Amino acid sequence: MSLRWNEADPPQVRKPTGFEIARMLLRGSVLVFCTYFGIIFVLFFNLVERVLPLGIAHRIICLWGAICLWLCGLRLRRHGHPMTHDGIVVANHTGWIDIFTLLRADRLYFVSKVEVSGWPIVGILSRQIGTMYIERNRAHAKRQEAALRDRLIRGERLCFFPEGTSTDGRRVLGFRSSLFSAVMSADLPREMWVQPVSVIYHPPAGLPVDFYGWWGTMPLGGHVRNVLALSAGGAVDVIHHPPLHPADFADRKALAAASEAAVRDGVERSLAGERLVLDQR
Repeated sequence: MSLRWNEADPPQVRKPTGFEIARMLLRGSVLVFCTYFGIIFVLFFNLVERVLPLGIAHRIICLWGAICLWLCGLRLRRHGHPMTHDGIVVANHTGWIDIFTLLRADRLYFVSKVEVSGWPIVGILSRQIGTMYIERNRAHAKRQEAALRDRLIRGERLCFFPEGTSTDGRRVLGFRSSLFSAVMSADLPREMWVQPVSVIYHPPAGLPVDFYGWWGTMPLGGHVRNVLALSAGGAVDVIHHPPLHPADFADRKALAAASEAAVRDGVERSLAGERLVLDQR
């Protein structure tokens, strides 16, 4: 698989009206204000929490995610609940909006490929919210696995996207198993679980079904502008599947396959219009 999935044509999106351009400018201004104003508080509490582990910095980050999701014209529809266990969350990946969605749905830290750290805007923001970067290099595998374990031991709930790339949100690609080894280690002082999560976007009437997907070589700026201008009344289903215990699986590949099956089932059910019992909070 290439670094970026590119097996579908970008959606054909209509031009925004004057009102929608004004909405884009207003939303964008609020988003920028909340982001940079919030960073000041996050940096301050990150310093304080080196001495006193209050957890306030991450609460600010989750609040920021909820505000940004609202500014993107999306309403969260939650199915199931975040697990109470320590461990990792694995989800399908549609694009940059997933960060806002998952921060709104749960208190998470993200694991991302190292290339993201150098992207304009996205890289800066991802560093501020405590993202851990990994390299796709076997030579660094042991070191990165140890770093993942350290953060899990500290009680951080890590989220990663095992597909390794974003898609149009209408499918689930095969899960890579390498990062699952972090929860299979016998060195961990306590049990770690894996919770599969399905994320499915439903655009409002009149927009393409894959409107929220950002993949391949689609320009980031243009996609952000389209979402801020045109998205109003959209919804995103977040399905928290029952957590999986690593001890129930022979190896990381079996654990990855079970997680992939759960996420794919949730995506397919939601896209098929199956009625879900939703906790809308």
